[in-house]
Amino acid sequence: MGDEMRSPEPAESRVTADAWLSAFAESLGVSAPDATVVQRLLEIASLAAHASERIAAPIACYLIGLSGSDLTAAEEAANAAGRQLR
Repeated sequence: MGDEMRSPEPAESRVTADAWLSAFAESLGVSAPDATVVQRLLEIASLAAHASERIAAPIACYLIGLSGSDLTAAEEAANAAGRQLR
């Protein structure tokens, strides 16, 4: 049968997001985000994904990092972009 019929991996064998993000951050030479930062980024990603195509969510997070904006300014900018495009 095709891959679409495969059952998901058991939960205990999956790598957690925290573990993956920690390893990724280390490989980039930066600190991993704390739970508050992760939550705020997910909220901003949600704004982007619900105001447009879902692909905007990860790219919005990339743009936050590229711009060096703090998360409050980034959230305000995300809300403004959503209002502008309605």
